[in-house]
Amino acid sequence: MREIDAREISETVSRLFQEASVYLPGDVLASIKQARENEPSPVARDVLDRILENADIAAKEGTPLCQDTGTAVVFLELGQDVHITGDLYTAIQEGVRQGYSQGYLRKSMVRQPFSARVNTRDNTPAVIYTEIVPGDRLKISAMTKGAGSENMTRLAMLPPAQGRAGIIDFVVRTVDESGSNPCPPVIVGVGIGGTAEQTLLLAKKALLRKVGKPNADPEVAELEKEILQKVNNLGIGAMGYGGRVTALAVHIETFPAHIGSMPVAVNLQCHSARHKEAIL
Repeated sequence: MREIDAREISETVSRLFQEASVYLPGDVLASIKQARENEPSPVARDVLDRILENADIAAKEGTPLCQDTGTAVVFLELGQDVHITGDLYTAIQEGVRQGYSQGYLRKSMVRQPFSARVNTRDNTPAVIYTEIVPGDRLKISAMTKGAGSENMTRLAMLPPAQGRAGIIDFVVRTVDESGSNPCPPVIVGVGIGGTAEQTLLLAKKALLRKVGKPNADPEVAELEKEILQKVNNLGIGAMGYGGRVTALAVHIETFPAHIGSMPVAVNLQCHSARHKEAIL
């Protein structure tokens, strides 16, 4: 049994959220640069240039990529041979508290969302998902999820008879109706199968995949490719100014489903696809 001190977890979480808010991942930057090369619209190319300029300034000056430093979402892969000395979830929340304070990141979380909406002042509580896996390591993936993209999340409980065509129609329609709200070019996370809550989680986890890396299942990868083409034919373009590149990628994750249902969820990520991971 391997031990990990809860204080190390707090320090790691703090660092991950600060770094994720300032430095755009290399795969995201490369994808935006490629989108700029593929974009025929002069206006959209200029917008993509500004996005790249913003990323460069953020990295050089150590300032957040976006004013909305998001809800703190944490995915944990906890090895079954790991023992945490201290409380795991308390350590995560403390790391978020430290990171958002030390990094001067905007605190956006409010209590009692349907009434007083009083700010918690430290961006806690984080949203935490934990998966128990083999081994003696703890993998922490930190995602800062802005409201503009998160608000465009959609869930459909499709009749199984709608099949592949129904999935394509729902995903493309969701992106179309979202327009410029999620700050395109977006990454389209799609969950298919399971139950309502699980397919929503699949869609969000899909956003952690390296941008443009296809699903390992050839059939799913082909579906990703077809949806991406249809999404980019919508003409929404960078920040809604029109153009050929509305999405950088479509990432689909699947799970078996009940014979009587076909849940499908869409979770969009803005071009500032901020996430960072570490293994302890």
